[in-house]
Amino acid sequence: MLKFIFKISLRRPPIHIQRIFTILDKNSDGLVSLEELNCVLERIGMQFRVQELESTVGKTSLNWDEFLFFYESLCKRTEMVGEAAEAEEEDDGLVKAFKVFDLNGDGFISSHELQNVLTRLGFWDEKSGKDCRSMICEYDTNCDGVIDFEEFKNMMLGTNS
Repeated sequence: MLKFIFKISLRRPPIHIQRIFTILDKNSDGLVSLEELNCVLERIGMQFRVQELESTVGKTSLNWDEFLFFYESLCKRTEMVGEAAEAEEEDDGLVKAFKVFDLNGDGFISSHELQNVLTRLGFWDEKSGKDCRSMICEYDTNCDGVIDFEEFKNMMLGTNS
């Protein structure tokens, strides 16, 4: 039950945190010990040693305001980890797409490789007049005549670095 309440509260406004604080404050002294806090963190899969928590928060127990600050910090950390995981998944997909075009596996997409893949996919029409060298030049930011992964990523995501 406590695990469920804590997980739900990570998505709700801080007012719901008061219930968690009250549940964790087993002796009703207005403080949550790091041992009590660590038990809940372990139940939701966050592994800390009490000494790590103490060095992070600088004390052995937290009052309501300190607990709320810790909660908000934990939420921000969780969001950043989630965003990093999403970015990693996005990069994995881009790496796979890049490898489709990088036929010789040298880490670059040449105009010849681009034309070869576009032809196989049925997207290349010699009559269109646009040649693959000019397509490469549009996204070749370091002017080396080929597309590296970062240039490919920027092209696919529509960003410029």
